[in-house]
Amino acid sequence: MSTPESPGETQDTVRERAGVSTAKLWLYMAADRRLVALGVVGALFLGVVGGGVARPDTVYPLLTEGDSMETLSQALVGSTVTGVTLVLTLSQLVLSQEQGAVGDQRGRMEEATTFRSDVADLLEDPVSPTEPSAFIRALVGATEERADEVANAVEDLDDEELRDGIIEFVDAIRENSEGVRSDLEGARFGEFEVISAALNFNYSWKLYTAQRLQAEHAESLSAHASDRLAALENVLELFGPAREHFKTLYFQWELIDLSRTILWTSLPSLVVSTWALLFFDPAPGGVAGVPFALMQAAAVVAIALLPFAVLLSYMLRIVTVTKRTLSIGPFILRETDRDTVIEEE
Repeated sequence: MSTPESPGETQDTVRERAGVSTAKLWLYMAADRRLVALGVVGALFLGVVGGGVARPDTVYPLLTEGDSMETLSQALVGSTVTGVTLVLTLSQLVLSQEQGAVGDQRGRMEEATTFRSDVADLLEDPVSPTEPSAFIRALVGATEERADEVANAVEDLDDEELRDGIIEFVDAIRENSEGVRSDLEGARFGEFEVISAALNFNYSWKLYTAQRLQAEHAESLSAHASDRLAALENVLELFGPAREHFKTLYFQWELIDLSRTILWTSLPSLVVSTWALLFFDPAPGGVAGVPFALMQAAAVVAIALLPFAVLLSYMLRIVTVTKRTLSIGPFILRETDRDTVIEEE
């Protein structure tokens, strides 16, 4: 008789499941987007300076003879205007999802109310929490409670190996739940910490494990234990759509912030690009072997591309989170978890 997989065979947090270094994952997701954008701008500046230092004999003639800076500035002005236009289009797309006929709005209201009512019934509370972090924290707490009930229901199980496996499964749920609830304490919607904590609750694997226990050990489990496992599955099935709903709302929030930030950063970008187009005058001399004219040109490029640095920093987080949450329910997309399933089956 097979036993449930060891919780140690899969990992709960995004960091453990990602298969990348902590620094890289921090850059992709957790880092302040403003710092990431400034890092991109700094890299652009150093890249241009480094390229110029590698060809010191051609830097000053290139900037003083011909129209290289004028051509570059024209391209930067055009790209900034085009980029801002695309961002405005993106903003309109986000806002259009919030618009609709009264029937559509009423349908959304009824679906949201029904879902909240289902969660309230599961939590055995008159009303479910309204704040996203409290809502997720309540679902995670309910998962822990249902897991404890499963552990209590299998205390008298004759199959010692199966009982130990279920207890280990419950202990893993308890440990993961405590960590997620701690991360959600004090978090507010609009902050990435809420979504980050929700991503660290590996509900899909827990749901898969509970369903597998029900399917493979139905004859060994008592009716009460099967009922408690079903209750655990119910709360995990509600966590999935709740996380996806708040993730969607967060993406909309993030895209609105992105649009507003790009609109503001486009002003200095256009000013610097226009100044370089009309008034650029390479300064003579240099410092530590780096011509002042080269640093001028590098600063123009870096500041002019600031809106695109902001866009890159925001989209890096959005696409990373999207990749980590492509599936809903007990589907295994990550290679490490998929390998574990193949070995067990």
